[in-house]
Amino acid sequence: MKEIITIQVGQGGIQVGNACWELFCLEHQIQSNGQVINQQVIEKDDKLRTFFSESDHQKLVPRSLFVDLEPTLIDQVKTGKFKEMLSPEQFVSGKEGTANNFGRGHYSYGKEYVDICLERIRKLADNCSSIQGFMMFNSVGGGTGSGLGTLLLEKLSVDYCKKSRLCINIYPSQETSVFMVEPYNSIFATQSQLEYTDVCITMDNQAIYDICKNKLNIETPKYSNLNRIIAQVISSITCSMRFDEGLFTDLTEFQTRLIPYPQLKFLICSYAPIISRQNIDNVQLSTDEISKLALDTANMMAKCDPRQMEYFSCSILFRGDNIPRDVSHSIYELKKQQTIRFVDWCPSGFQVGVDYRDIYTLPEEDLYNNQRSACAIANTTAMSQFFSDLCQKFDLMFAKRAFVDQFVKEGMEEAQFVEAREALANLQNDYQEACVGIFENDQEENTTL
Repeated sequence: MKEIITIQVGQGGIQVGNACWELFCLEHQIQSNGQVINQQVIEKDDKLRTFFSESDHQKLVPRSLFVDLEPTLIDQVKTGKFKEMLSPEQFVSGKEGTANNFGRGHYSYGKEYVDICLERIRKLADNCSSIQGFMMFNSVGGGTGSGLGTLLLEKLSVDYCKKSRLCINIYPSQETSVFMVEPYNSIFATQSQLEYTDVCITMDNQAIYDICKNKLNIETPKYSNLNRIIAQVISSITCSMRFDEGLFTDLTEFQTRLIPYPQLKFLICSYAPIISRQNIDNVQLSTDEISKLALDTANMMAKCDPRQMEYFSCSILFRGDNIPRDVSHSIYELKKQQTIRFVDWCPSGFQVGVDYRDIYTLPEEDLYNNQRSACAIANTTAMSQFFSDLCQKFDLMFAKRAFVDQFVKEGMEEAQFVEAREALANLQNDYQEACVGIFENDQEENTTL
């Protein structure tokens, strides 16, 4: 059994993390005070300790650190639903925020708290028998999530260089955007993650916002609606780590199964079926239909269209009442679709995981609790489209040098804007040329040898 420490950074990271812990507790039958409803679960299910540690009083405590430089949300968690489960040592909060400024979170104000965070992480790591890595939840549009989040990743890459680092990145959108400088923060954070993370699961507020409006019939989605959808996806991804069976039983398997080259580490995911509780009369979906929906652009958690591009790899995680014969047939049908194309050097990149455990949804959640579901995680050249849109917003602002002085005041230089933009341009080219360019270079090197 190998443990995973989760780190929730910034307002977005903490809110997403809270939704995940609430769902995890429901799935594992853990009460809000940390007590297990069925004590035999602790004795039989050793995988439970991957995300939870056990106290002296047989109380389960999340292996998690909550970090925010603005104290309001931390105070809400301390006095909220899980106040009896969590320890004061699991919280790090500042006295003022980062003013949505990457430089303030990474170079000036946030730097004062990084050593405190590392000390708390060390205590969590000391309580593990064999830690496998870290999972970070953060919103890269905010100052704390992007600035302090990437600073922590940089330090972890030094202190725990052999441990895996997986990030759940929430990118900003026009519909839910609060501050003008979010494109700056996002590109600075992405540049840093290129160097200091192993896997990045990319989610887009705009895509999830549209899912809530179109699929769940929520006229004006709130952050809580978005967070619950994200929690369902993360639950499916981590299900095999928390239980005894499945495809991804270890963080390193994301790298070995889905990432062909170190720089192509940004993955997209989707979830199906997404059905409102109001439409429960039309939920008799077969495994074939669910698998097709899982690769439908309308269910993607990031704004890009893989149908126009190619896949490097794709894993589909089935959960619930699925028969293996139906799963095999659904994959066969998917391979026949012309809209799902793999690169020439990996023509059969589908991987399948099946978990027969029940699916849970929170009582107040808008999503209907279906008997079966599918979650797809893919590495595709369509990520170049996603970063292209982000870079376009960056270019419009930086051309006028808008708000650049606010970042310079926090210890940054204007040259860093140019470097970050070049790093994203290189990333786009890597995705676009991965099908041909890399292998042409390899062939030239082999010919030379």
